[in-house]
Amino acid sequence: QLQLVESGGGLVQPGGSLRLSCAASGFTLDYYAIGWFRQAPGKEREGVSCISSSDGSTYYADSVKGMFTISRDNAKNTVYRQMKSLKPEDAAVYYCAGEWTGRLCPRPRYLEVWGQGTLVTVSS
Repeated sequence: QLQLVESGGGLVQPGGSLRLSCAASGFTLDYYAIGWFRQAPGKEREGVSCISSSDGSTYYADSVKGMFTISRDNAKNTVYRQMKSLKPEDAAVYYCAGEWTGRLCPRPRYLEVWGQGTLVTVSS
C-alpha cells in the first residue's frame, strides 16, 4: 500500500518553529514531486510549497516565503518542511502529497499519494 506519513505537528507559540516530516511507505519517493498543503478550519485547502523529484527545485507560496523551507532526503525516503516565525494564521492541518512526475510541483488533479495530515496549532 502506497502511503505518506506526516509527523512533527503540534502546539507552538507565535514566532516559534516546527519541522514536519513526510515519509513514504511502500514506495520510493525518488521520482515523486512532493507538495505540502494546508487547510485551516473554514478555509479551502492551500498549496504552500513543493519540491521536484529531478533536481530538488523548490516553490513557495507568497504566504510562506521566507518562513518555510522544504527539503528531501531520498536516502531516508522523506521530505521535510522546516517552519519558522510561525503566526496564528499558519495554524492548520498540513498534508503532503505526491505525483510521479519530473515537474516542479505535483498537479492537484494528478496526486497519487496523500498523507493523513498533521495538526499545527500556533497559540500562546
